[in-house]
Amino acid sequence: MALVILTVVGMVLLKGTINILSPRQWTLVQNVSDAYLTYEKAYAQRIPFESITGLSSPWPVYPAKAETAVTMGTLPGGRILSANVIRTRIADSNNLPAFGGTSTTATNPAEMQTWKLQSHITYTISGRSYVKSRTIVRTQ
Repeated sequence: MALVILTVVGMVLLKGTINILSPRQWTLVQNVSDAYLTYEKAYAQRIPFESITGLSSPWPVYPAKAETAVTMGTLPGGRILSANVIRTRIADSNNLPAFGGTSTTATNPAEMQTWKLQSHITYTISGRSYVKSRTIVRTQ
């Protein structure tokens, strides 16, 4: 009888522990994905403007995109959290036509360029797909 009671108590405690760990795993994944997007934002802010607008830019002009498989981090227990990073850039309408816009030298006398750099990460957890994104505006 004591063995049956001990087994039941053990099963109840195990179920309770599993219920507690599930939300923590979710929180860990959200923190890891947010941290990776912070890296993407920092990368977009520090890269030289010439590299952004160059032919081998990490952010190709929309509708083109650059997709790369990355490891966002490792969860407790050694589970690797993988994702795809999709990057693209969109020209501001006030750019000159040579830089993807519709402006003229009368409306943009300084010939400024403004680009929206978009980084999207897509990842799958337990069969469900998720997408997070950041948009960084760069001007020269």
